Amino acid sequence: MSKRPLSLVVAALVVALEGLVAVGLGAFAAVETVRGAADEVTAAIAEAVFGLLIGAGLLWVAWGGLLRAERWGRAPSVLTQIFMVPVAVTLIQSDQPLLGIPLIVVAVIGLGSLLAPPTTHALYGEE
Repeated sequence: MSKRPLSLVVAALVVALEGLVAVGLGAFAAVETVRGAADEVTAAIAEAVFGLLIGAGLLWVAWGGLLRAERWGRAPSVLTQIFMVPVAVTLIQSDQPLLGIPLIVVAVIGLGSLLAPPTTHALYGEE
């Protein structure tokens, strides 16, 4: 599709941002593990690998799925936004509202843009 609606571009940007954050956190965990700051090395390595893989996957979904208006990109994107809500609520309940509230805002923007009628039309057409 040559002309993507704004809602689809916003959705792709939100998912890409989430992917970049996950890659950054995974890289941070890896660096801290190499520096010797990890208490549990095996868990820290697993956390680093998980962050890097999830981040890379989200970047692939944003670029290869949403920006190219591929139908398959919507499902993992919506699922990611749904998973973000309980994480955000947990952060807020853990006295970390400066992390939890922006996370909820991003998830709502992501869901709204992914489920918007122009996005649906761009991904599924007239069907």
